[in-house]
Amino acid sequence: MPAEFELIDRYFRRAVRRPGTRIGIGDDAAVIQPPSDSDLVVAVDTLVAGRHFPPGTPPKALGHKALAVNLSDLAAMGAQPAWATLALTLERADDGWLQAFASGFFELADRFGVELVGGDTTQGPLTLSVQVMGCLPRGEGLLRRGAGPGDEIWVTGTLGDAALYLKSLGSGEAIGEQIRRRLDYPEPRVDVGLALRNLATSAIDISDGLMADLGHLLAASGVGAELQVVDLPLSDSVRDYVTRSGDWAVPLSGGDDYELCFTAPASRQAEISERLAEFCAARVIGQVSARAGQRWVGPTGFVVPEQGGYQHFV
Repeated sequence: MPAEFELIDRYFRRAVRRPGTRIGIGDDAAVIQPPSDSDLVVAVDTLVAGRHFPPGTPPKALGHKALAVNLSDLAAMGAQPAWATLALTLERADDGWLQAFASGFFELADRFGVELVGGDTTQGPLTLSVQVMGCLPRGEGLLRRGAGPGDEIWVTGTLGDAALYLKSLGSGEAIGEQIRRRLDYPEPRVDVGLALRNLATSAIDISDGLMADLGHLLAASGVGAELQVVDLPLSDSVRDYVTRSGDWAVPLSGGDDYELCFTAPASRQAEISERLAEFCAARVIGQVSARAGQRWVGPTGFVVPEQGGYQHFV
């Protein structure tokens, strides 16, 4: 069983340096130098066992997800990922677990050019905290505020897959492996965020459920929205479930999607579709209005009441 500093050296210290990394792992703090013409974008998220992931989640998936949920925040800002720090609290230092966790973390980090430059390891209940830093051209970041009446509301990928898998754990219903993968291995839409610079008027990542996160965007912009549930992008599994149960809460407020929701003028629809086609599916689900609040219309004309997403301490 490795001790703390041996653990860091064995699993997390790497010799490779990206441009701008002046001092990485091995000192009291990292020293980084962003490009002189860029803004530095910083985000941090924590995953707690039993709260953010179910027991038995593979450690490789945890390594991936701990970084992915943070990269999703950078994606929503239109930022290029660059550096990360990791605070890892472990019940015990298990070699096999650590090797798999590091594998999942660095496979995703290498895809997006992220360098791990520091962090901390402690003993206690399993908790994973990652801070990410990225760069964007000065003044070009995507923000939650900026949506205006008449803008179209877009969503990438599909919604409700992770929530459906979590729901199946309680019901005992058999769910396909692809649905579980959406929970364990969320895909951060970094390339989409980069492509939306100078196209989208506002953006947010969907972590706590579409209704809740869209609500944050609308509130920041001082606008409302008119939406149709039939326009929601759903996988076959979620569509079958909603058709059988009528439970629209799964795709609307289930959470753990890590897709992007963004707004843009209707005149840019063709350009956006063309630019995003190489990365993932994206579709319009509604329109921004001057009247505050969200108004969701169901498939038979019934009005879907607004629902909150996931919140701690509630």
